[in-house]
Amino acid sequence: MATGKAIEITKAIQEGAMSYLKRQYKTVAVVASLLFFLIWIFFGIQLGFLAGLGMGIAFLVGAVLSALSGFVGMLISTQANTRVAEAAKKGMVPALDLSFKGGLVTGLLVVSFGLLAVSSVYFITKDSVNAMEYLIALGFGASLISVFARVGGGIYTKAADVGADLVGKIEKGIPEDDPRNPGVIADQVGDNVGDCAGMAADIFETYSVAMVATMILAAILYPRLPEFILLPLFLGSISILTSIIGSFFVKLGKSKNIMGSMYKGVTVSIILSAVAFYPLIAKTMENQNISVMRLWLSTIVGLIVAAGMFVITEYYTSKQYNPVKSLAKASETGHATNIIRGIAIGMQSTAYPVILIAIATIISFWLAGIYGVALAVVSMLSISGIVVAVDAYGPITDNAGGIAEMSGMAKEVRVITDALDSVGNTTKSVTKGYAIASAGLAALVLFSAYSQKVSELSGTVSDSAFGLNDPKVIAGLLIGGLLPYLFASYLMQAVGKTAGKVVEEIRRQFKQIAGLMEGTAKPEYGKCVDIVTKAAIKEMTLPALIPVLAPILVGFILGPQALGGLLIGSIVTGIFVGISMTTGGAAWDNAKKYIEEGNFGGKGSFAHQAAVTGDTVGDPYKDTAGPAINPMIKVLNIVALLIVAFLV
Repeated sequence: MATGKAIEITKAIQEGAMSYLKRQYKTVAVVASLLFFLIWIFFGIQLGFLAGLGMGIAFLVGAVLSALSGFVGMLISTQANTRVAEAAKKGMVPALDLSFKGGLVTGLLVVSFGLLAVSSVYFITKDSVNAMEYLIALGFGASLISVFARVGGGIYTKAADVGADLVGKIEKGIPEDDPRNPGVIADQVGDNVGDCAGMAADIFETYSVAMVATMILAAILYPRLPEFILLPLFLGSISILTSIIGSFFVKLGKSKNIMGSMYKGVTVSIILSAVAFYPLIAKTMENQNISVMRLWLSTIVGLIVAAGMFVITEYYTSKQYNPVKSLAKASETGHATNIIRGIAIGMQSTAYPVILIAIATIISFWLAGIYGVALAVVSMLSISGIVVAVDAYGPITDNAGGIAEMSGMAKEVRVITDALDSVGNTTKSVTKGYAIASAGLAALVLFSAYSQKVSELSGTVSDSAFGLNDPKVIAGLLIGGLLPYLFASYLMQAVGKTAGKVVEEIRRQFKQIAGLMEGTAKPEYGKCVDIVTKAAIKEMTLPALIPVLAPILVGFILGPQALGGLLIGSIVTGIFVGISMTTGGAAWDNAKKYIEEGNFGGKGSFAHQAAVTGDTVGDPYKDTAGPAINPMIKVLNIVALLIVAFLV
């Protein structure tokens, strides 16, 4: 059984996470309510009173289930963390098993919610002439909440982490998760609201929007052929089952390779999905004059991209490979060389993913046109259940290690939780790479749907609608290319500003609370939690509204051609910014951990000091700005799709 100290810490983390989410959802509820009435009014005027109301309700369905996904992810993580720390007393096997299963519950719920949302709205409204508009509204609701969850949670988690590290590790020289540090509870809370709640809402939104975009394309390209609309739902359904089967293969083998055990589960899920897709597609399309083999191969392309993103991202972020080792080596010569090398690794890490995405796009288009590209995206995202499990495992083990340290559990326990947490850093990085690649491809499908809609409404050929000889298209490309940079800058700035407030509070407590450094007095943890909560809520609103307002302003001022340019510009730069930030930040983190294992001088060395600085810079890169690019580029596209009828 958990000790009283461990239970006390767990309750503090749970209360902090719940308090933050309540405040966040109150703010989001105001925005969502306003948008509900605006959608009802404007689309009610265009489509009729009941159709406008239906779109508003579909919007709320997407918003509520996205929020619920985040809430469930956070709840499970905060329930599992102490249990994992306790399981570590019995050894690595039970601790790994429990931490992965905690993540698996989140993963399966997220994809189940996504499938439930899209299928429910479609089957209820499929006989309506506005069925696709309802799906677009659903996607907008999911995307909006996802942006708020990623932005707010990202600001919270990294402001707390950076603030705690700057004073605790750098100024006071005390270990990470030391109970004397007033910022450690806020840091533990941040892992849950950022990595669990944020990631769950993000994947729910990406999964749902990819389904919606593919179904819209099918409705435009293959009118009166519902098989093409239903196929994405069938693919998603079968992959939930393969993810469940794959999860049984996550077992620690004789080699004690934790990451390898995770990959076994993911690999089995991918292989089973690939096998199951063919008879499913053949049965669905048996009465259609279309090549089943070409459609099936398109889905295989998506699964290959998913596997490829795992391999590429692990290479750039794992301690086993040269990029992280070279970054640790660069730390020997100082803080500046660590930062320079980290930025370079982040930039380099974009090459292979982008080439992979480009090749996949060309092959899947050659196989089955734009519908083939859409199927590749759906296929890639169909295994999200086990992918989210691998991701949510990370913050659970991170919290477990913190609780073990703060409650004074035996060193043997911390050795096991440290090993699990070290792999968790890589799994979180790998799944973020997967999320960004899938977001970029999903956004391309959304753009295709937008392009088809423009052509359908205006009577022009889609290929000529966005020519580079049109100055408005060029202007749109430049504005769209700017947005991910502007968006990320606001988030980095928000983390820096909020972390500064945390630093001031931690310094105050060390100065004013007698006996705190000696361990005879208790820190005021709640003060730091409250500071970060208030600041994150305050700072999240402006950047979260950028992807909502930008397409509306550009669309109505410069027209649909400029808006099309904006969408492509944001996708291109968004993929590069997102990948470079998340991969570079993770490389900084693991380079620090590599040194802490005794390499290049170990803990307390000059190299370690430089690596801590790099890790502190990388924190908002990998957990705030980088991941938030995913929902941001999809919100731009879904808003464009929502308003296109008003522009043409």
